[in-house]
Amino acid sequence: MNEEHCKTMYPENELVLEIRNLKKVFRTGETLLTVLNGLNLRVYRGDTVAIVGRSGSGKSTLLNIIGGLDSPSSGSVVVKNTHIEDTEEAELSRFRNRYIGFIFQFHHLLSEFSVAENIMMPFLLNECDFVKAYTRAVELMKILGIYAKRDAKPNKLSGGESQRVAIARALINKPEIILADEPTGNLDIHTAEKIKRLIFDTVRGFGHTLIIVTHNSAIVKDIDRVHELKYGALNNLLDNFD
Repeated sequence: MNEEHCKTMYPENELVLEIRNLKKVFRTGETLLTVLNGLNLRVYRGDTVAIVGRSGSGKSTLLNIIGGLDSPSSGSVVVKNTHIEDTEEAELSRFRNRYIGFIFQFHHLLSEFSVAENIMMPFLLNECDFVKAYTRAVELMKILGIYAKRDAKPNKLSGGESQRVAIARALINKPEIILADEPTGNLDIHTAEKIKRLIFDTVRGFGHTLIIVTHNSAIVKDIDRVHELKYGALNNLLDNFD
């Protein structure tokens, strides 16, 4: 699916992310390393986009900048008409919690809290309504097949179960964009396939937009658009990913 086709599916007023001339430079001592160099990207509501590339190409850096976890050296990142790079940290934290969901390779679950509590946490930070948070968490746990584990602590979960909890946590606030960084990277092939299917079915079922960083060719076969990050810029691979 090419850019023009995406514009037809999702008109201009449905644009949820626009990156313009993004640049990220890291300094190590006297050495400057340019990771992102004039990068541009448009993503529309309901789109699924994969970012592929070799290790160290800047994929995770790009995802972190989109999510407001890192700052660009120059350029702009606009999500829901909000310029991420110009937003103060306190406001950015609230914006991120409301409009962006994260699924990481490592689950980052809070060990002292139960499955249900881990899932509910972003909702409660955004809206102090325990009943509403639990109702929403139950809905997601049932969809993702982890309701029976609702009272379990993270150390009692398998890798696949932990990733399902992380997916539910990312979806609890019904965010505009889901950012997934190698979400199946630590799972065996069988479990990774199940988690991949759950991510796509759940994200598409709720009408979310997905941007995923991955090395997994099985994942990108189900993606609308595939971009390779190389020399700091994105190249559209369309259906040519191998």
